[in-house]
Amino acid sequence: MDQIHAFWASLPDMSGMAVNLMVTLAILIIGWVVSDVLGSWVRRLTRHSSRIDPTIVPIVRSVTIWAVRIVVLLAVLARLGVQTASLVAMLGASALAIGLALQGTLQNFAAGIMLLVLRPVRAGEYVAVGDKGEGTVDEIGLFMTRFIQSNGIHLLLPNTLVWGSPVINYSRNKTRRLDMLLGVHYDDDLESALSALQNLIDHHEQVLADPAPQAMVMEYRDSTVMVNIRLWTMSADYWTVYFDLRRRAPQVLRAAGLRSPIPLREVRTVGAAAAPAAKESA
Repeated sequence: MDQIHAFWASLPDMSGMAVNLMVTLAILIIGWVVSDVLGSWVRRLTRHSSRIDPTIVPIVRSVTIWAVRIVVLLAVLARLGVQTASLVAMLGASALAIGLALQGTLQNFAAGIMLLVLRPVRAGEYVAVGDKGEGTVDEIGLFMTRFIQSNGIHLLLPNTLVWGSPVINYSRNKTRRLDMLLGVHYDDDLESALSALQNLIDHHEQVLADPAPQAMVMEYRDSTVMVNIRLWTMSADYWTVYFDLRRRAPQVLRAAGLRSPIPLREVRTVGAAAAPAAKESA
């Protein structure tokens, strides 16, 4: 009996271990929930503030969440009796090895930081990234940038492709220039066409008066004189003005008595008239 009592006395306190595990689990769950709540709070706070660029919201939220979670994990390990100092050193060495193995991923992370610092693109802007694609910037993440294309399809590009490609930003400036070519038949009155088009763009409600809109002759083709209307409009109204002028400009030309410039080709047969004469002489 003495040996049995000595054996039970040598065993660790099971009730104390159970309580410790319960407290550790509670810390883990509460910390995880708090990280999600803080992430949601940061996202709401940054989105409702006019001074904060919405482009940085996703990264700020991710950094907040994972900073809290790392602290929670260290607290849990310390509660379990793990020496966190040696663990941190081991994690540092592991991070170095992982970083060498994931150089491409780290390049995407570095490119994401540069995109946020220099901000060649921002959330809500319509951009074209070289020949990789174009669309409205929806989110710049730690490793990927998400675009929404005009057809509603999401396009994800690694940050290195965005940072390393020519970026055409269609939304950064408040105004944009619009050029539209129209054809006028050679036999029609060119001055009447220019006057009708100039009157159209001068009185269009979404065309800016400064710089002044212009209607000008651009080039001569086989059966058509190409007339260009050039104007400036607000970037937000660009496509509205474009499609409206595409509809109204031909109507204005027809109302001025001009014909549609249908391409014409004249085909002549050489020697067709000389063939019957040759037969008669024979």
